[in-house]
Amino acid sequence: MNTATWSLAPVRREGAWRAVFVALATLPLLGLLVFVAWPLALIVLRSITGDDHAWTFARYAALLGSPRILQAGWHSLAMGATVTAISVSAGFAVAFALHRSRLPGKAVMRFALLLPILSPSLVQALGIIFLLGRAGLVHQVTGWNFDLYGFWGLVFANACYGLPQVVLIVSSSLAGTDRRYYDGAEVLGASRWRQFLDITLPQCRYALVAAAFVVFTVTVTDFGNAIVIGGRYRVLATEIYAAVAGQLDFGLGAAIGTVLLLPAVLSIAVERMVARRSGRVADGAMVVQAPRNIARDVGLGLVAFVALAPILATTAIVVYASFARLWPYKLGVTLANYHVNLADGFAPIVTSLQVSLLAALVGTALLFSLALAQRRMSGPLAAVSSFLALLPAAVPGLVLGIGYLVAFNDGPLSGWLYGSIAILVACNFYHYHAQGYLAMVAGLRNVPAALEEVAQCLGAGTARRIGEVVLPYAAPTLASVFFFLFMRSMVTLSGVVFLVTPALNLAAVAVMQLDMNGSVSQAAAYATCVMVVTGLAVAAMRLAAARASKMVKRSRHVA
Repeated sequence: MNTATWSLAPVRREGAWRAVFVALATLPLLGLLVFVAWPLALIVLRSITGDDHAWTFARYAALLGSPRILQAGWHSLAMGATVTAISVSAGFAVAFALHRSRLPGKAVMRFALLLPILSPSLVQALGIIFLLGRAGLVHQVTGWNFDLYGFWGLVFANACYGLPQVVLIVSSSLAGTDRRYYDGAEVLGASRWRQFLDITLPQCRYALVAAAFVVFTVTVTDFGNAIVIGGRYRVLATEIYAAVAGQLDFGLGAAIGTVLLLPAVLSIAVERMVARRSGRVADGAMVVQAPRNIARDVGLGLVAFVALAPILATTAIVVYASFARLWPYKLGVTLANYHVNLADGFAPIVTSLQVSLLAALVGTALLFSLALAQRRMSGPLAAVSSFLALLPAAVPGLVLGIGYLVAFNDGPLSGWLYGSIAILVACNFYHYHAQGYLAMVAGLRNVPAALEEVAQCLGAGTARRIGEVVLPYAAPTLASVFFFLFMRSMVTLSGVVFLVTPALNLAAVAVMQLDMNGSVSQAAAYATCVMVVTGLAVAAMRLAAARASKMVKRSRHVA
């Protein structure tokens, strides 16, 4: 009897373990169904039904028959292709300078790459206006005039915004290349140029393809820069805003939004293909050490300066303009611009802090639960769970915002959800759900499976196994995901621009409103406050990551 009981105990514990993991997955998957799949389905449904709820493709026929929409679509494609070509070329050069050179000042380069991530997307457009606009600093000093509003202004602003994303993607590929490939090429007598063509480029080709699709998708669906510096150069993102916010035509907005889903879905498909083909970096890979080469470093330094100087200049000029008495005529320093003329003053920043903290706390908990449950899933359930978790990556922010309008403006959830902090928290979290999920899954791979098995054999309960085995190893990832969600929630604009109300505004939207009202210096002051908050979050993230790493080291020592 005792023998039978002992033999059945591990089976029962494993059954309880699986039941807990199913329970952990239920709430995150339910949230994805309610806040992603349902709004997305309603957008597509609204685009193919008329006002009488009959099935029709009249809205798509209207799009194809509208010269304005067709022109906006062509503008989006042309701008997206140009920005992608510039960003990928410059981003590869900057990433190469960071990882394959002995350039001094790499900390400054990384700081410049961090700036667009810390600020709302329209900050680059604001900086370009302050610097090169008709009343910009360059015009005041030199008298030169630039045709800034339109295609080239958008290309400039979006390239500054897309460059850090290219560097981030390509850097992971360059950092993972094993030095022994280059050592073997040296032995065979291959020149530096031959090594670049035969080793470096093939190793980075999938990362470059992924970066190109990411930048193209972000550019085509970006709203912030387009509304500030686009002028008469209309793109699909501004057409959606005009249809929904200006004309209250949700059907037309849904149809344009469905069209914008196509490049995003294609981008996700390509990224998945790239992830499969690129494979994983082998354990024990040796880091490439760049040899001394003055000509290479000088060339890469010049390219990096040309690529990063605009980011530094546009951000610095925005901060400076926030202290100017009357830009650009009275440049004396004053704090008057920080007394904004919005009815709610700095309340949007407080609201953004509340929303961002809630999105980070709730989001990190849900992502941890889902990633933890995913470790024990298999078969169709695992495939469906992974699909739902990655689905938000294919939904641009503007489209998600329209989906929330359609889904939660009326119905059973509208009474307590629409116009509340909850809908803003949900929009911010699910907008970046896929990135957080991938980071969490990658982080949980660091948990030693053998250590979990030992804890199970010793009879540790589910809660104890999670608390004493999984959490210590996952702590750095939890900290990174928390601060990632917080920072992106603070600066995002496109997803929430349709969801704010006069009583519940957000900081990024307030920057746009101040600029549209002509209060450009106050818009700069608001944007500077946002950058300061996100900058402090980065500092806190590094401190938390350092402490979490120490915790992992202690856990490994004990193990």
